Amino acid sequence: MRAVELEKVYDPKSFEDRIYTQWRESGAFKPRPADGAGPSFTVVIPPPNVTGVLHLGHGLNNSLQDIVVRFHRMRGEATLWVPGTDHAGIATQNVVERRLKAKGQSRRDLGREKFVEETWKVKYEHHAVISRQLERIGASVDWSRERFTLDEGLSKAVREVFVALYERDLLYKGNYLVNWCPSCGTALSDDEVDHEDTPGKMYRLRYPVAGSTGSFVELATTRPETMLGDTAVAVHPGDERYTALAGKKVLLPLTDREIPVVFDEYVDREFGTGVVKITPAHDPNDWEVAKRHDLPTINILTPDGKLNDAVPEKYRGLPVRKAREAVLEDLKAGGFYITEEDITHAVGHCYRCHTVIEPFLSEQWFVRMKPLADKALAAWRRGEIVFYPRKWENTYQRWMENIRDWCVSRQLWWGHRIPAWYCKDCGKTAVSRTDISVCPHCGSKSIDQDPDVLDTWFSSWLWPFSTLGWPDVLPEGKPHNQSDFELYYPTTTLITAYDIIFFWVSRMIMAGLEFTGKAPFRDIYIHGLIRDKQGRKMSKSLGNGLDPLELVDEVGADALKFTLAFMCAQGQDLLVDKESFRLGSKFANKIWNASRYILMNLEGRNLVVNPSLLPVDRWICSRLNGAAKTMTEAFLSYRFNDAAQTAYEYFWNDFCDWYVEATKLSLRSGSDTEKDRAATVLLDVLAESLRLLHPLLPFVTEEIYGKLNAAVGSEISRKKGAATEQLITAAYPVYDEKRHDPKAEEDFAFLQELVRLVRTLRSECTISPEKKVRVLIRLEEAKGKILNENAELVKLLAGIANLESAGTEGEGGRPQGSIAVVGAGFEAFVYIAEAADLFQLKQKFARDIEKDRKFIGALESKLANENFLKNAPPELVAAEKLKLEDALKRTGKLESYIRDMA
Repeated sequence: MRAVELEKVYDPKSFEDRIYTQWRESGAFKPRPADGAGPSFTVVIPPPNVTGVLHLGHGLNNSLQDIVVRFHRMRGEATLWVPGTDHAGIATQNVVERRLKAKGQSRRDLGREKFVEETWKVKYEHHAVISRQLERIGASVDWSRERFTLDEGLSKAVREVFVALYERDLLYKGNYLVNWCPSCGTALSDDEVDHEDTPGKMYRLRYPVAGSTGSFVELATTRPETMLGDTAVAVHPGDERYTALAGKKVLLPLTDREIPVVFDEYVDREFGTGVVKITPAHDPNDWEVAKRHDLPTINILTPDGKLNDAVPEKYRGLPVRKAREAVLEDLKAGGFYITEEDITHAVGHCYRCHTVIEPFLSEQWFVRMKPLADKALAAWRRGEIVFYPRKWENTYQRWMENIRDWCVSRQLWWGHRIPAWYCKDCGKTAVSRTDISVCPHCGSKSIDQDPDVLDTWFSSWLWPFSTLGWPDVLPEGKPHNQSDFELYYPTTTLITAYDIIFFWVSRMIMAGLEFTGKAPFRDIYIHGLIRDKQGRKMSKSLGNGLDPLELVDEVGADALKFTLAFMCAQGQDLLVDKESFRLGSKFANKIWNASRYILMNLEGRNLVVNPSLLPVDRWICSRLNGAAKTMTEAFLSYRFNDAAQTAYEYFWNDFCDWYVEATKLSLRSGSDTEKDRAATVLLDVLAESLRLLHPLLPFVTEEIYGKLNAAVGSEISRKKGAATEQLITAAYPVYDEKRHDPKAEEDFAFLQELVRLVRTLRSECTISPEKKVRVLIRLEEAKGKILNENAELVKLLAGIANLESAGTEGEGGRPQGSIAVVGAGFEAFVYIAEAADLFQLKQKFARDIEKDRKFIGALESKLANENFLKNAPPELVAAEKLKLEDALKRTGKLESYIRDMA
């Protein structure tokens, strides 16, 4: 067998692109077996907006998906990860409109058809960027099945669902109060409004009581300009202060209108004066009051957020802010203004352009959500969907039980145009799966299609089944063939962030149940958000964002993926900075260097069939077996941090720090036969370890695995899954009870403890690694046998020249010139006097003790301070107590060393 030399320095840039191309061109990302036999594992990617670029949140989400996809692919399941992008109606249209504005144009200058053409150009431009970003982070998606929410197949699914909802009386059109973005010029659903605490003012006003000179009612508002749309004032029916107002009216200031006083239990009699103004067209609560009392509604706004012709002439055409100033000035002049106070209140903003949202009376299309939500709740209660972590089930239940109808029409040009036509002759509406030119009701050709488009989420909520060919077309546009839908639906797992549970997750469940009869996925893993080290959301305004592509350039895709997995504890946000990713970089580097050492020492070695195992070999095989069990369980329950931490502990500590070091004994000083045996076992363990780590660090493990195959060829094929051409399709290690060896682990734990104690003492006594020490050990008889079998290994690992055994633990005194270290069932005496200057060592220990005592004194004072104990966070108090405990132990140990040297 020939040696193989990896590059001296781990450089992911030198192989990551090459490896990804190799995977993609070999078809490794496609589900196998092709005939769909056996279990399948399917994930649909949460489609990023086509105009966006991947931020670190996308990096986390796609890294976690890639980990589970790679794991299930290696388990031999027909694994499919469907990629795609979202047309992102408002966001994409805003990009194009900003470009046009820079040229002094608007969308209306271009016209609808030309504008949509320009928007498709933006789509293609940004799509290439997103695809490249996914490749760079190593996403093993099946590119042959890539989808787009406006492609032909998904457009057909959208039409089918819209018409079906209409036919089932789950879709209707009506005049309702909606959230309106004056900047985007469109309605928004409740979920598309971001409520932020904003400084504002509360204005106290008075309205004269009609027919009663000098009598007023006082009320308060944060939006005085909306008073121009008031159609009543309301008081609580049980409020005795206002019983005299029954049947009365008040004069609406600045207008010539009188409006009634209504009695409604909506009013909180304890708040303010107990009187509220009712503006039905511009407040959702007032809208409900108006319906109960049959009040008129007066819309005072234009779609672009200016006051319209329903207000007195002097205010017409003014933007809301200007109108507020003018109204306040006139109220003060007329004696209707009382006072104002500064407040902080929640104000709705557009989730895309951040413009303040205005409640706006408008005719829109709505989906009746309660019948759909009832089915989705029932499916959850039957256990058909499971949230990880389970706490999100409470959020899901609360939202579903309090659901409101969904406004699905948007006043945009980019998106799925609503398939509804209005006849100018008979006045009826036609909804159709195909475009029509004749009214189906009266035969008139004088029909117009609805100019609006559907909410972006209307296509997204169909994503799990529309991407798989529902209702009847494959992505390739072939004739009716539902093989993908039949094979891979329902999908298995959805991985997403908690900020879109209602936007997307709950709606997909409702759509899946309504149109396929099945929940669209079984497992829903909700991960946290990425924040900076101060716990703040990452944003451009704070300048604390991290670009995942920059991180890949600096540390590699594996370091990005492993670090995010390592830090991703269920139910918690991730607090990271650029320095955090050194963890993954160091680990990938460790894998590289350990493998490099092993591959460099293969020259002249011959692989052995069924090699015998030494105790240390049985130990590492048992540890590897246990790690495979723990990681499999963690992957199956979406405990990514547990899987990553197990991988780290196993490979860095067990494999590198102990096993690789232990094999040096055989590889350096053994016979040729022993060297061949040791090399064979070492290569077997390395190959299986690479398979174990692959889902978390796919690039570096694949690169090393390829070199390993090149070195040993088909000789290593006798191990199941160890000699496939690519690691990505190799078999994941499976726990085998026969390999579980608690005796080997117990025995080696004793040897490790002995070695660690000697190593620690050497370090505390500043004995150089080159200096060998003499050790006398007294131990139990059973442990004596273990030590005798592994004496040379212990000497190698602990830097011992002579290892003597004399009697059992506690038998006899301490040998002159030695310091004792004590473990479970043994005591070892290290002859320090032969390796160090005792006088200087005593002085060093004394200085260390003095320093520790000062530290202990400071800690004891802090922990005796009642204010500290009362006000400090419990975790800080616990940490300080632990520091004190450690310092006391350290001081006690050093004092015992000094006594031993007396």
